[in-house]
Amino acid sequence: MRRLLLLSLLLVGLRPSLSQTNSQDVAALQALTKNWQNLPQNWTGATDPCTSWDGISCSNGSVTEVKLPSMNLQGRLSSAIDQLAALTHLDLSNNPNLGGPLTPNIGNLKQLTTLNLQGCSFTGNIPKEIGSLTQLTFLALNYNNFTGEIPPTLGHLSNLFLLDLTANQLSGQIPVSTSSTPGLDQLVGTKHFHFGENQLIGPISESLFNANMTLIHVYFQNNKFTGPIPESLGLVQTLQMMNLASNLLSGMVPDLSNATQLNYLDLSNNNFTSSPAPGWFSTLTSLNTLIMDNNGLTGTIPSALFSFPQLQQV
Repeated sequence: MRRLLLLSLLLVGLRPSLSQTNSQDVAALQALTKNWQNLPQNWTGATDPCTSWDGISCSNGSVTEVKLPSMNLQGRLSSAIDQLAALTHLDLSNNPNLGGPLTPNIGNLKQLTTLNLQGCSFTGNIPKEIGSLTQLTFLALNYNNFTGEIPPTLGHLSNLFLLDLTANQLSGQIPVSTSSTPGLDQLVGTKHFHFGENQLIGPISESLFNANMTLIHVYFQNNKFTGPIPESLGLVQTLQMMNLASNLLSGMVPDLSNATQLNYLDLSNNNFTSSPAPGWFSTLTSLNTLIMDNNGLTGTIPSALFSFPQLQQV
């Protein structure tokens, strides 16, 4: 009899609780469901999110990941998203019917490391509050309908690996820091600046680039940039791919010979000063693609360039 009692107590101790997810997170997820259509079938109130819902990962009863890419979600992102206080990954990418203004409450998710909203239909300004997400390493807002200027507060994201704002309707200049405001020149550890296919204007500030940067991709194509390419870009020795095509850039092409890892360079469709092709082209021994058409350069390409075995396109 005593053994049966001990066994009964042991089984009770092993029985899972009815809900593994803390109540605040359950309420936040329920708020999301009220704003969305085409949810995964198992997102129902009768089941526990941490143990049963697709796209949800948890730790100790707190939701740490919401990953619902390419689910055909429709609706808006509820402001209650900030109640998921332990959230580190939010991936709602490639849901083209998910949109509307992006709630500023996104800036309250202090543990967030990945924010992937590419391929949705978000509108309005990029919330400046995203600059509070200092743990963020991956920020993809590309292929949406964001308007307005790039928030200077993104310069606070010192852990950022990728900043992708491609294919929106962003305007204004790329922000650089001043004595009182942050700017993107502070992102010295960031590897990817993807700002192409927007409506960004004006000269690219000399202050945007510096020798401490570790950028490998600079994609500024299909904007309305004017003036010369900043000389400071030549200080970034880690560059591998650079696309400044289809802007209104003018002046002389700066010396990029320090970018010894550069393998892709597209400066086509600009208004550079009529001049021979720079001799430093022949020093870029890693180059495999060079696109320079319709940009005002004259004369012949340095013959040494054609001796590079990896060169595929000129």
